[in-house]
Amino acid sequence: MAGHIQDRWYKTETNADGKTVRVKTDRHGAGMRYRARYIAPDGIEKSKSFPDRQKRLAEQWLAHIEADLARGQYIDPRAGRITVKQHAERWLASLTMDPGTYVDTERRIRLHVLPHLGRHTLGSLRPTHIREWLRALQDQGLSTAYQRVIFANLCTMLTAAVDDRVISQNPCRSASVRAPKRDARRIVPWQRARVLSVRAALPEQYRAMVDLAGGCGLRQGEVLGLAVDDLDFVEGVVHVVRQVKLIRNRTVFAPPKGGKSRTLPLPDSVARSLQGHITRHPPVTVTLPWRSVDGKPATATLLFSGHSGQEVNRNTFNRWTWRPALQAAGVPFGRENGMHALRHFYASVLLDAGESIKALSEYLGHHDPGFTLRTYTHLMPSSEKRTREAVDRAFEDE
Repeated sequence: MAGHIQDRWYKTETNADGKTVRVKTDRHGAGMRYRARYIAPDGIEKSKSFPDRQKRLAEQWLAHIEADLARGQYIDPRAGRITVKQHAERWLASLTMDPGTYVDTERRIRLHVLPHLGRHTLGSLRPTHIREWLRALQDQGLSTAYQRVIFANLCTMLTAAVDDRVISQNPCRSASVRAPKRDARRIVPWQRARVLSVRAALPEQYRAMVDLAGGCGLRQGEVLGLAVDDLDFVEGVVHVVRQVKLIRNRTVFAPPKGGKSRTLPLPDSVARSLQGHITRHPPVTVTLPWRSVDGKPATATLLFSGHSGQEVNRNTFNRWTWRPALQAAGVPFGRENGMHALRHFYASVLLDAGESIKALSEYLGHHDPGFTLRTYTHLMPSSEKRTREAVDRAFEDE
């Protein structure tokens, strides 16, 4: 049925002479006069009322609706009446991401989005609200990197609202809204002397962790989740297939970050360290849920275990083992000096040796070589240095 404008103050009747005449209705002079009516894609009639003397405005509104219907761009005007909080709850319930990632996403939305934007309806959300919210995040003293992650979560959530035809545009993508800038700080990798000092300060049963992280580029969770079966001393490779992950402070086995397993070179020096570690500290068989706290049990014979013979909890390890080792080695405790610093050391060693960004990206388990390049480009030998060395080699016998 095509849309039409109903005049609720008048109706058409046929009189005794058989002529069609307009007569006043019982509602004449009271309430809204015009009602623009149309059938939505779901088959339900929708309408909007307008006062007297605004028939042309009603016709314009209806023409706009019909044009959107014809282009397949129709948005139910009532859909945007739900609040950001209501949409967030529905969006979170629909996610199928990794359980650990879900927990982090839910926490960011709950703590940093809803307190400021939750009461707004989606249809009323404007770029100015997003700008004010970003300023509030900045005033809270949150790191720029964390602000970027929170902004990305909100942007994705509102994109879902656009896809679901709840709103027509995502205010986060407005030209006047600027995502928090990337942290301009450059990574300063540890020097070899610092790596060895921290290694020596660790309890003996954990020193091989430094060799794995600094010599193979494994993340902390991947080191903790490495099993003896993942090592191939004959071929000289290590298979990274799992990590020990914390979800609401409960340990689980999970795939490596990004869900991508990888195989990377096992240097002889690291292999010798691991062989000695296995001899002195036999691997321990551990069973944990897979991916989520209520997941199917999975079993692995881990290289590293805690004092109780169970898996190592990274929070406990960082507080009671890693931090004292840093202190003993004279290294200040901070985010930049977590165990992740050993991955940066690994990257710096490979780049200094001339390894390609593509290979390094694969070894580190990055999803995109471009990310690896942006992170470590300042550590690559300069083209000027390579040019001088190449020419010097060409003429060294002259």
